[in-house]
Amino acid sequence: MDGVLVIDKPKGPTSFDVVRQVRGLLKVKKVGHTGTLDPMATGVLPLCLGEATKVAGFITEGDKAYDAVVRLGAETDTQDAEGKVVAEAPVPSLTTAVLEEVLGRFRGSFEQVPPMYSAVKVGGKRLYELARAGEEVERASRQVTVYELVLRDFNANQLRLSVRCSKGFFVRTLAYDIGRALGCGAHLEALRRTTSGPFTLAHSLPLADLAALAREPEALAKRLLPVSEALTDLPAVRVSAEDAARVSHGVPVEAPAHPGRVRVVDPSGALLAVAEVVRGRLRYLRVLV
Repeated sequence: MDGVLVIDKPKGPTSFDVVRQVRGLLKVKKVGHTGTLDPMATGVLPLCLGEATKVAGFITEGDKAYDAVVRLGAETDTQDAEGKVVAEAPVPSLTTAVLEEVLGRFRGSFEQVPPMYSAVKVGGKRLYELARAGEEVERASRQVTVYELVLRDFNANQLRLSVRCSKGFFVRTLAYDIGRALGCGAHLEALRRTTSGPFTLAHSLPLADLAALAREPEALAKRLLPVSEALTDLPAVRVSAEDAARVSHGVPVEAPAHPGRVRVVDPSGALLAVAEVVRGRLRYLRVLV
């Protein structure tokens, strides 16, 4: 069983819990997720099955989109609703103008410090492991990009936002930073991922429906997206049948494309490799045939 199965993750289980459930229900040994969702988060979680695990790392690097609810007036130790409240302050009078001025600071590219309760590794250990042990360590900031940040609605102590961002962006930290900018503190109350790379909620299957679908092989096969659709956000370089044989053996071929990462496909559109175009030639990152 090879392909990408997009799960609509419910609130509660971790991403690894979902992987274990899928592995058990579908009797598939090789299953990998393509970007962690916190237990409190819901939404798009692409899973790579079988041979599709070869491209899981490339899917992870795709942009993401979220719908978020930010609670103002209280900070938590985890920056989300599952943590312990560590500070509270009154919320100032809010207007669209005030909020747009603050949100404008978080559009574009900037440095973001990952939260202690995250899967980022420092010194070989996950930050959340150190946090649970009562430790707080210095974290290097990382450049992230917010392509779109939309204020959907707000009331006296709550904001509803939509975010489209680069990989590695923490919406929890955005909530925290917005609270600091407003002077009242804030934390993430709810989060739903609507897009991950080329995959959206329209592609996704509720996890609760998987058990029934597992008993219907034909219906399940229709939900599996082929590996060729996993990287459609990368530009395609189509090679001839003759060059496809060269690609399968890792032989560089010419590529009339702009420099950067591409997916290499054969005349039928089947995915052969992921590569970078360097000085007009393909440099392979992963050959799939």
